[in-house]
Amino acid sequence: MNKDQFKGRWTQFKGELKKQWGKFTDDDLLQIEGDYQKFQGSLQAKYGDRKEEVSRWADEWFKKHEAEADATRKQSAI
Repeated sequence: MNKDQFKGRWTQFKGELKKQWGKFTDDDLLQIEGDYQKFQGSLQAKYGDRKEEVSRWADEWFKKHEAEADATRKQSAI
């Protein structure tokens, strides 16, 4: 995922993030507010030893949602 994708999908992503990884508080999400670097810092602070697992989950979430968006765009073009 890149920083633009992260920022663009932040509103959808933050709800799923909080549901899946409960250590993120509303204050954390407000501070991150779509900034990938802040997300990485908060991720390290909250889940240091599981950082890679959470990061992998986030990458998979973005891939899934990008694939769905691509499919929707293709259907609209037809």
